[in-house]
Amino acid sequence: MKNYKDSDYALNKYSDGIVYRFADVIMEVSLADFLAENPGKTPADFEALKKFSDNDYLDQVRAENRQTKKNVSIHGMEESHDLGSVPLADEYIEASEREKAVIAYSLLMESGLLTETQERRFNLHIIGRLSLREIAERESVHFTSVDESIASAMKKFKKIFG
Repeated sequence: MKNYKDSDYALNKYSDGIVYRFADVIMEVSLADFLAENPGKTPADFEALKKFSDNDYLDQVRAENRQTKKNVSIHGMEESHDLGSVPLADEYIEASEREKAVIAYSLLMESGLLTETQERRFNLHIIGRLSLREIAERESVHFTSVDESIASAMKKFKKIFG
């Protein structure tokens, strides 16, 4: 299991700002940065976003911990996976390929191929059906950052989906 102190949750929780981890860099958005980039926002808005990001990272840690307790084979889905429980956005798959897509989705989530940011954004877009702009607004990041994350995740999904 991953060391808790190395987790994005701990990094974000014990930082004064909001921490974003990318493949090659860790960025921290301070209150001053947030207020400078978002005229009309208040310190209370920043605290609400910080609390949201803390909870989002905590949810990721909990999901990772649940996942490490599973014994999942990539060669078969004999473990108890309810394939109907993953509501993949219908516009991405044909009805006849839904089961294959759900298996590919499960494999992708379990593979470790996605960064935590890609996984969060991919889930918000595909499962949560949020637009790229809605995700960017929610995370207070530029639209292109979200677009690149989801495009990269979708490319990895398509490799598994075949």
